[in-house]
Amino acid sequence: MTLVDRVLLWSYVRSFLICLVSLLSLYVIIDLFTNLDDFFQDSRPLSESLRNVGRYYLYRSAQIFDRLCEPMILLASAFTVGWMQRNNELLPLLSAGVPTQRVLRPVLWGAVASIGLGLANQELVIPRIAEMLTRQRDDLDGERDSIAQSAYDPNGIHLEGHVARRSTRTVRPFHCTISDGVGGGLIHLSAKEAMYVPPGEGVYSGGWLLRETTPAVIPDWDHPRLARMLAPGQWFIYTRDADFEAVTRNGSWYMLHSTSQLHSLLRQGAGRRLEPMAVLFHTRLARPVLGMLLITMGLAVILRDPHRHVFVSAGWCVVLCAVYYGVTLSCKFLGDHEILAPAWAAWMPVLLFAPASLVMIDSIYT
Repeated sequence: MTLVDRVLLWSYVRSFLICLVSLLSLYVIIDLFTNLDDFFQDSRPLSESLRNVGRYYLYRSAQIFDRLCEPMILLASAFTVGWMQRNNELLPLLSAGVPTQRVLRPVLWGAVASIGLGLANQELVIPRIAEMLTRQRDDLDGERDSIAQSAYDPNGIHLEGHVARRSTRTVRPFHCTISDGVGGGLIHLSAKEAMYVPPGEGVYSGGWLLRETTPAVIPDWDHPRLARMLAPGQWFIYTRDADFEAVTRNGSWYMLHSTSQLHSLLRQGAGRRLEPMAVLFHTRLARPVLGMLLITMGLAVILRDPHRHVFVSAGWCVVLCAVYYGVTLSCKFLGDHEILAPAWAAWMPVLLFAPASLVMIDSIYT
């Protein structure tokens, strides 16, 4: 790596950090002042309200970075190359016989590293904080009741609830139906309250602890692997996939999963929205390629006219981002509604942008 490479790479890192902080700060300021009443209410102490603000936007920053990763990288690359042109630093290198593609190599290295950072955030960070990302601004501790829904476990147990509370992992009232094929007869259990116990927490875990059930006793019950009576009116129901998240998730619950988790869900056939889930899985695979195509086209837009002002070039990059998102979201819409196959919906933008990227790169001023 030459001295010029190090200077360009440091310039890219600085531009990327500036874009990252600027866009995140802009989002936080606009969202905070729009929803200020959700944080400062219920006569809470000021210190607790400020702590909730910090917690909420700390978790939310990971999601915003995931959504704006490619535009941030493109703007950082645009400003790096644009200021290099404006300061007449590119012309001496070209006059010395250095090809434009060689000059751009450290910027592309930085872009690849940034895309890797975005993928790490997508695969490692967001799945770990998914529960916090689903909570509302005014209920970060999960103390308020939310609407529960039904869930079906692969072992033949159907669960249904009305109201759920995240802080205690409880659902009330709670209804459980064990199908005829697995329980030796159709069994219905209704409980005043049910608490989900994750695997490994306590003697009875990996299922639901039901209290004040109706009926309190089931005569001749002999299926302890499905359900076990701990005491009259108290049962423990074993489930594999129908956990607390399954009965409280919304229609886009799978969006915060990692790619490996999406693959497992697709193989199991879990969920009620397999087409959008399959489109998202293939989109995750195509995302690094699409990101590099966007950055390549953006650099080509900037370098095509060396006399254009840097902010005008940045504006053209914003237009390019709008076209990029318009095409990708349109293909996703067609895939979600089963007009296109999931693989086609994810890879169609690559087929559209790849030839354009090659043509634009070939027309770079050199």
